Amino acid sequence: MRTHHYLQGIAQSVLVRGVCVSALCLTTLPAQALSPRNSQTKRPTDKAGQVQVPDRPASALFQGAQGKQRTEIHFDPSTGMVTVKMLVQDPNGYFIPNIRRENFVVYENGARQENATVEVEHASVTMGILLEYGGRYPALNKSLGEDVSRAAHAFLDEIGRNDQVAIWKYGDTVEELTGFSQGHDKLQGSLVPLATPPFSELNFYDALVATLRHLEGMQGRKALLVVSSGLDTFSKANYQDVLRAVHQSGVPIYVINLGPALQEHISMLPATGPYARLDWKRAESELQQIAIDSGGRMYSPQNTYSMEGIYDDLTENLRVRYVITYKSTVGGDLNAARTVRVELVNPTTGEPLEIVDANGKPVRSKVFVEDSYVPAAAATANVDTGDLKAKQE
Repeated sequence: MRTHHYLQGIAQSVLVRGVCVSALCLTTLPAQALSPRNSQTKRPTDKAGQVQVPDRPASALFQGAQGKQRTEIHFDPSTGMVTVKMLVQDPNGYFIPNIRRENFVVYENGARQENATVEVEHASVTMGILLEYGGRYPALNKSLGEDVSRAAHAFLDEIGRNDQVAIWKYGDTVEELTGFSQGHDKLQGSLVPLATPPFSELNFYDALVATLRHLEGMQGRKALLVVSSGLDTFSKANYQDVLRAVHQSGVPIYVINLGPALQEHISMLPATGPYARLDWKRAESELQQIAIDSGGRMYSPQNTYSMEGIYDDLTENLRVRYVITYKSTVGGDLNAARTVRVELVNPTTGEPLEIVDANGKPVRSKVFVEDSYVPAAAATANVDTGDLKAKQE
């Protein structure tokens, strides 16, 4: 797993999932557009009342809106301990590290929880990968096979030793290439003999619904990577069936939209041929909505030769969370909802935490996030222990 060396800085957006959420929008000054892997960042200031946002690309790497980010809340009825796992991001969706534990203030039912601790989790993941292999047009299939293979191999370079990964491909039907396994060589080897058929249907809707079912019983932080054009030719399921399955599964879906790359491949072919009938705009729109509704992201690279930045963004968004733990001082009915509020503050003044960019310019933002949870329900929630690292003072 590659380390995000460009991640040093601060955010002021706390995203928490639950029954009710109320958050103020963030506004910020644009950062200098640099490559995430090559950007030069400044070390965060040692003042607890101010932190710096590093140089970042001026726009998000993913396309369209960010899906609702999911937060895990767990309640231990024997101890009264509450664990909240959440994201802190900048307006472009980048996770912001290096927020000090004293900058976090937690309220439950309006009462400040003085005993809160803060850690950072880099969780292992259970990842399904669904690959498009097939279609009605042999010339397009050849390009498809090359792009899919490159994109899949590049992602397998990102997995960690504790990650569980399974791979499926689809055309007419869904075929499992390898079950959930931690063996990197085995996973890479499963992609070697792949070849697209000369002719097949592209039953994308059926394949996505079936793959989500395979992920239902898996534990831990799970997600689905879909490498696809989004074209569908003969599925029994329809698009609305897919959206229902996405909502029911609760699995974030990260999409590598192959549409732009494939259109580039066929741009020299006759525009009046069968390729003219392919509805690329509809396919892209549906892929984007699937990603948003699931809480994932969609990426639309122009080619599949350099995917590192995209996969860095994807895995960071999936793996990294701030973990706040506190002993609740609120008593009463465990079946009654309790409101949680998390703020980022200057511990000396109690004012909102000051944020500046890498050049020292102020970043105008305001954070106010509310959420609620029911202790009895949260007591049965599965919270993966992940890889917790105490925040450095």
